[in-house]
Amino acid sequence: MRLIFIRHGDPDYTIDSLTERGLYEAKLLGERAKEWKGDVERIYVSPLGRAGKTAEPVERALGQQAQVLDWLQEFRAVIDKKYGTTGIAWDFAPSYWTKVPELYDKDRWTIAEPMQSVEGKPGVDQVYRETCEGLDKLLGEYGCVRDGQFYRVTDRERSGKTIVLVCHMGITFVMLSHLLGIPFVPLMQGFYIPPTGVTVVNSEEVEEGILSFRCQGVGDVRHLYRNGQDISPRGYFGEIYQK
Repeated sequence: MRLIFIRHGDPDYTIDSLTERGLYEAKLLGERAKEWKGDVERIYVSPLGRAGKTAEPVERALGQQAQVLDWLQEFRAVIDKKYGTTGIAWDFAPSYWTKVPELYDKDRWTIAEPMQSVEGKPGVDQVYRETCEGLDKLLGEYGCVRDGQFYRVTDRERSGKTIVLVCHMGITFVMLSHLLGIPFVPLMQGFYIPPTGVTVVNSEEVEEGILSFRCQGVGDVRHLYRNGQDISPRGYFGEIYQK
């Protein structure tokens, strides 16, 4: 099983779409996706506009229409702003979150103090469970059934397929957290996926009939570099190395 995660292009959040730069990034991504034709079984996309716009050139390149999955939308859990600055479940100061041991625990990070839900808003634990259940249901359709911390092959032909998921940086790290058994916050704080960055995760069958997932690469943007396009720093707070 191969999962190709794609972050949307450079966003215009005010209209939930892409900037001119983002549209050009998506165009270049579509050119790259032509190389995947014949390999990809299905495209799935977040219901949000910026992901949909990014998916359009990929759909044209592969001759497919993407299926919208509601749980692929950006991680929508809301936390109390007293723990961060925006109420977003990863927007923490390093001097704060690194002192919360539970955020380093793959089984307890969703119930750590800063992740407590806000009344009337979707909570972290709830949204994380919904995302994991959605992903596992999808993988189950491809013959990969979760069993504890790994997956069992139930359909060998289907379990060898490649699928594309066009979505968002936060929700991608949520899914990687689930697939790899790594807590979300250190992943989100330690890695970056540029707009239209491609993240590839492959299954490995080290033991017969048992699959585990391994990340081949995070946020690859060769389609931008080979066309002379610098990557967008959207969501990054340091200096981007462009060479």
